[in-house]
Amino acid sequence: MTMKKLLFLLLIGLIVWWGSDYRPETDDSSQEAADNRWRVTAESAYRNRLDTVWIEDEGVVDKILADDLQGARHQRFILRLPSRQTLLVAHNIDKAPRLENLQIGSTLRFRGEYVWNDKGGLVHWTHHKSAMGDAGWLEKAGRRYE
Repeated sequence: MTMKKLLFLLLIGLIVWWGSDYRPETDDSSQEAADNRWRVTAESAYRNRLDTVWIEDEGVVDKILADDLQGARHQRFILRLPSRQTLLVAHNIDKAPRLENLQIGSTLRFRGEYVWNDKGGLVHWTHHKSAMGDAGWLEKAGRRYE
């Protein structure tokens, strides 16, 4: 067998082998992939030191902080998660409504961008359509703030 034929057969074998793993995306797998990206929790983001990832989770208001009025205004508070981790939430009240009647002990669900720090992390972009195209929200007592 000549070297050209051997290389040709090797190339064909590689193409067949590589192509055997190809699975065209269907609408179902695309939707599943989109759903999975929201399965990152604050706890896993903190534990793995992830930064600037979108998360969806739930926590209880542990402390209410003064609003940040420098630049874009933010309502700020600390959530305590079921894992006991704390998380600073900076909710832009120039882009979304302020949470009404926020009290220590209020349960909130949220979606936003997580930024890692050694105190548990920060979540922001908890409003409609961020600069990156993703949308976040806060939810309290069945009302969504976005």
